[in-house]
Amino acid sequence: MKPHELAPAPGAHRKRKRVGRGISAGGGKTAGRGTKGTKARSSVSAAFEGGQMPLVRRLPKLKGFKPPHETVYGVVNLDSLRELAPSEIGPAELRTAGLIKKRSELIKVLGRGDIDRSVSVRAHAFSESAVAKIEAAGGSVEVLHPSVEAKR
Repeated sequence: MKPHELAPAPGAHRKRKRVGRGISAGGGKTAGRGTKGTKARSSVSAAFEGGQMPLVRRLPKLKGFKPPHETVYGVVNLDSLRELAPSEIGPAELRTAGLIKKRSELIKVLGRGDIDRSVSVRAHAFSESAVAKIEAAGGSVEVLHPSVEAKR
């Protein structure tokens, strides 16, 4: 047997039934769709949810979008750090000073203001300008992993 001699079994392939072409063609009138109902009609909108209020209408309009897993930081500026007494500043010191409200909040140090003394700062994130100003004053920067505070 050769490849060109291969053929499907007799009766295995039927021609497609052309529906909606009149009574004599065999698929006229309702064209195999039954009577009435959604599936008998031409189409249904992709937004249709069976009579339930559609998602498009349930969501608020023109209010923007808030990412569900966004990382939110409590912000501390260098001018606030300058007023603190200790030479080593971490999340605990910032909370006692009242600069950070929530215990679970991650801390980011931003570069507004100047710092005139050597300070060791521990936080979860730093802006580039804050790192440059702290190191220029002779201090050091330590980036904390978010789970460090959660373990305490």
